[in-house]
Amino acid sequence: MAIVVDICDETTAGDRSKAITLEFPSELVTVREIIRARVYQEVQDHNRGAGAAFRGLVKPSATEISLNGAKEPARREIDWKAQYAMACGAYERNTLLVLVGARQTASLDEVVTLERGVDVTFLRLVALIGG
Repeated sequence: MAIVVDICDETTAGDRSKAITLEFPSELVTVREIIRARVYQEVQDHNRGAGAAFRGLVKPSATEISLNGAKEPARREIDWKAQYAMACGAYERNTLLVLVGARQTASLDEVVTLERGVDVTFLRLVALIGG
């Protein structure tokens, strides 16, 4: 039976994004599958022209911004596989946490149970200046 969950982003400052809704074919999924579905959907939305600037899970690095500027030069197609790889890397480096309900997940291959009404939160951690 398919399960529908709300997915949102949150920062350590308490900012919370508008939730998006994703459907999964089963209530038992891995964290990796949650990240994949979320990244795939947001890249597909962007590539179909749903937004001018890409507001994805993974943001450009500080080095990339300093070299290329903060704004994207022109609207371009985004490769979901590259974004997915970056998101998984961020999760493994603990700069991105995935919470299912109120519980923090521990690994990409962890199997979680998605239940009706449970929220999935992507929490981005930002390094402190000077720390």
